[in-house]
Amino acid sequence: MGGPAVPFHISTIPKPQDEYRILVNNLNEPFEHVWLETSEDESRFIHPLEKFSSLDFLDTAVAASDPVKPPSLDHTPFKLVEKLNDLKELVLKLQGVDEFAVDLEHNQYRSFLGITCLMQISTRTEDFVIDTLKLRIYVGPYLREIFKDPTKRKVMHGADKDILWLQRDFGIYICNLFDTGQASRLLKMEKNSLAYLLQHFCGIMAKKEYQSADWRLRPLPSEMLRYAREDTHFLLYIYDVMKMKLLSLSVNTESSSSPLAEVYKLSYDISMQLYTKDIWTDKSYLNIYGLPEAGFNAKQLAVVAGLSEWRDAVGRTADESTGYILPNRALLDIAKEMPLTSYRLLQLVKSKYPHNPSIENNVDYIVNLIRNSIQASAAYEAGVEYLKEMSRGKNSDVNATSNINGGGGGDTKDAKTSHHKV
Repeated sequence: MGGPAVPFHISTIPKPQDEYRILVNNLNEPFEHVWLETSEDESRFIHPLEKFSSLDFLDTAVAASDPVKPPSLDHTPFKLVEKLNDLKELVLKLQGVDEFAVDLEHNQYRSFLGITCLMQISTRTEDFVIDTLKLRIYVGPYLREIFKDPTKRKVMHGADKDILWLQRDFGIYICNLFDTGQASRLLKMEKNSLAYLLQHFCGIMAKKEYQSADWRLRPLPSEMLRYAREDTHFLLYIYDVMKMKLLSLSVNTESSSSPLAEVYKLSYDISMQLYTKDIWTDKSYLNIYGLPEAGFNAKQLAVVAGLSEWRDAVGRTADESTGYILPNRALLDIAKEMPLTSYRLLQLVKSKYPHNPSIENNVDYIVNLIRNSIQASAAYEAGVEYLKEMSRGKNSDVNATSNINGGGGGDTKDAKTSHHKV
């Protein structure tokens, strides 16, 4: 059975943003897709995929023989790409293939927007793991054209978030994607996770505990590198098997397209997503998970709004996730109790959330914030009514918040639940 638990967060790791001088833009303004063309009226960005139809990538060629499993990891050449010369060599190899598998490892907890820590790439004969922290400024310039190349198929699993992270961190946009997660749904597999597909098709038991590991760790332990390689090593073979199964299915009479074409259409739609930043507004606090069920009055809701605005501002400045600064559950607990002294606040926090430096270092400020929020609580009566409607299930439209008055707000993403790949 399992060995020691894999830590989700290692407090002693130096922040890679500092160590590798990674520039981030946490300003509360829309993300600029500087590597994309814009429309003539400059009202929108144009994804390179718009020049194509999903059918342009459809490969219906039937293999002469059944798919062959790749050799084991131990018998496959592997390169940890940590230097620019290694990246240049990888680019040359990718220029010589027409398909490769891709995956990313990400950390959301210790940065405001999240940060890509690794990129795994597998060809038919080799595995590569790119240290995207050390090579951050080079990944986009060297890999951008290869990922955009419509003649090269990229096989990924559950690529929804990866697509956005590639755009945010490297200005990389994908043309010609086959998402095995979408294929598993069309094939009505028992489960759609990569761990299940690895077990089902390859007999590989992936160590799920590494899914949430702290991928900022350097040097990477061999077990973590092995797990990272497994995510792409078998993916081209799984694609082969799935393609064969999809080709054997009958055409969907409703859409009159083949199941394989359906997967390409779904994959196309995923690739067409464009990354957007979370923009803070004075209504953002209303979207905090668990708030509608809390049954708060106007004073408590005012405290929620004030704390949300505070943690958003601190997170942006310190480049920390709002979940690291003040988890949603802690925020709601403080708002519920509304402690009006430093002693009461520390007592509440330490009993439930020990070792939270953001609160402990700002106790007096937060107590004053709570007091000031309570004094402004009259403006939150409408918010109370809105949340009551939400909890009754009568109003699930977040856009309805435009009718609500009241100041204060905050980012609602909580690091352990938002943007985390599963």
